[in-house]
Amino acid sequence: MKQGKILVIDDEKLLRWSLQQNFEKEGFTVVTAERGEEGLDHYIEEQPDITLLDVHLPDISGITILENIRKENKDAIVIMVTAFGDVQTAVKTIKMGAYDFVEKPFSMDKLKILITKALETVSLRKEVSQFRSQLSKKYGFVNIVGRSAEMIKIYDITRKVARSDATTILLQGESGTGKDLVAKVVHYESSRAEKPFMDINCTALPDSLIESELFGYEKGAFTDAKQLKKGLFELSEGGTVFLDEIADIKLSTQAKLLKVIENKTFKRIGGNKDISVDLRIIAATNKVLSEEVKKGNFREDLYYRLKVIPVLLPPLRERQDDIMPLATHFIGEFNREFKKHVMGLSKETEKAFLEYPWPGNIRELKNVIERAMILENEEVILPEHLPLELLSFDKKALSLVGSSVGIPPGGIDIEVFEKDLIRQALEQAKWNQTRAAKLLTLTRDALRYRMQKFGLLEKP
Repeated sequence: MKQGKILVIDDEKLLRWSLQQNFEKEGFTVVTAERGEEGLDHYIEEQPDITLLDVHLPDISGITILENIRKENKDAIVIMVTAFGDVQTAVKTIKMGAYDFVEKPFSMDKLKILITKALETVSLRKEVSQFRSQLSKKYGFVNIVGRSAEMIKIYDITRKVARSDATTILLQGESGTGKDLVAKVVHYESSRAEKPFMDINCTALPDSLIESELFGYEKGAFTDAKQLKKGLFELSEGGTVFLDEIADIKLSTQAKLLKVIENKTFKRIGGNKDISVDLRIIAATNKVLSEEVKKGNFREDLYYRLKVIPVLLPPLRERQDDIMPLATHFIGEFNREFKKHVMGLSKETEKAFLEYPWPGNIRELKNVIERAMILENEEVILPEHLPLELLSFDKKALSLVGSSVGIPPGGIDIEVFEKDLIRQALEQAKWNQTRAAKLLTLTRDALRYRMQKFGLLEKP
């Protein structure tokens, strides 16, 4: 069985012959070179899984060859062959990125064990590389679906942020608007893509656990701390931490988070040593943080530190042009996953989709399509495949508003009209947001989003 490819760069002819004979019997392909230049050429041409490299070569130092191989492939597995007792040189090569070293004369059996372990590392790195490649495709810019003006703007901002050195980003918008997707796109389209992406939902864990998850803890820090635990910030070195629903973090944790953002350092729980980290923090919330600051629920200094680059994701009902492209995207996605051939939506279903306000936003749209494609086997998605709440949506309120408004010959600014409706509802409800939201058949979160958008959070 073919095991892999080994490149041997050594000026001892007998050693090259012996290694080739032994490893070819084990099923390896073995390429040999007597001189450094020849060996480097073989490496570039053959792309071996493992390189056995002698430190002392007749033309170029093995250390120089190691440097050049690492420039060609930073993940190269190179095992250095050193003279007996030359430990100092061996340690130097390890610091330069060599996988390990063996001293002449060496045991062939021990070398085979080392090669086997190295091959396991090669296999693991290939799997990780393939997985990262799949993630990069899954969370590339092409997956931000939409043709509305709002989404084109968000696409542009996301692209600029991903390629910048910005380390703090704030995503705001209702639940289901795609904040988690934008966070992953920013990470996987950035120079940090090969580093970890760690996420935590701040509402999913009790306050007592959030700090230990983020900062980790020292052994003995508390009763159950039987051993040292690294937190997400430490594990994400060089990568990205996504803090979803950040508005729900308690104030004491917010103070520690501020230190991480400002100083790029933190302490484990129970620790005294500052740990330095290089990472990007993406925070997301479906709440209006400026209001949370006024209520005393969120630190003002942390709010302003987070909103260096704020991105506001509008609800789906405010970008109707994106409903059908999203539906087409999800149908294609589930066709691949479920091995189906659904062609699209019927005309009646399209009409229902465009009239429905989608309170659950993109997540709800995706779930509706997934449900229909799991349960039904038609070529198109029909109205009877849709959930009852979508079909029974009462359009009466919308038709009443539409019948009382005429578009003047010179046109109308829809945003001015919407702002006026919001203001009228608030005045009629005496600025009770829950009642005003009911008047407009909106959720309270949706109303607050619009109030923030039009600067109506403050009662005049």
